[in-house]
Amino acid sequence: MSKCPDARDCIEELVVPAMANVSDKVDFKMSYIGQTTEDDGVLCMHGQTECLGNILELCAASEYPDPKIYLGFTRCLSLRYDEIPATSLIKDCALEYGIEFEKLNDCASRDDGAFGMGLLRDSVTRSADLGVKTSCTVRLNNKARCVRESGKWKDCDDGSDPDDLVKDINKLYAEARGWIYI
Repeated sequence: MSKCPDARDCIEELVVPAMANVSDKVDFKMSYIGQTTEDDGVLCMHGQTECLGNILELCAASEYPDPKIYLGFTRCLSLRYDEIPATSLIKDCALEYGIEFEKLNDCASRDDGAFGMGLLRDSVTRSADLGVKTSCTVRLNNKARCVRESGKWKDCDDGSDPDDLVKDINKLYAEARGWIYI
């Protein structure tokens, strides 16, 4: 996902603008797609440098669980995804979002890289268990809500605009609390 143009567009056009308004109302998680291998590895759609970018993004989420921080970091990387895994890009994005580069590096390389790869394997397994095969699939309330594929939005019955997603989140949030949503 870290080197996927559809994921970049999805994060930039839908996820970040929506999360700016509702981050306190959702349990936000990013999951990655790929194929797990028999030797405890992962194959990523855009190659091994994408796997490394995914691991760094997962490490940001692990070390800095506030979505405003790790989603911002992920967005920063995605805007220059062709440069992943350049150290200068990682350091620039880390600095921009108050992330210590050393923490990311330690996370990704802990246990000779097994920890970071474990984060990625768990994430890929989670996506597969949920039936997610396309980057970027936005899920809400345990259902696919909108998909960005091949440069186009699809299966977005309730709209692909951030305001549409915010409205749906606010409605679910109100209903979960027994409130009437108008």
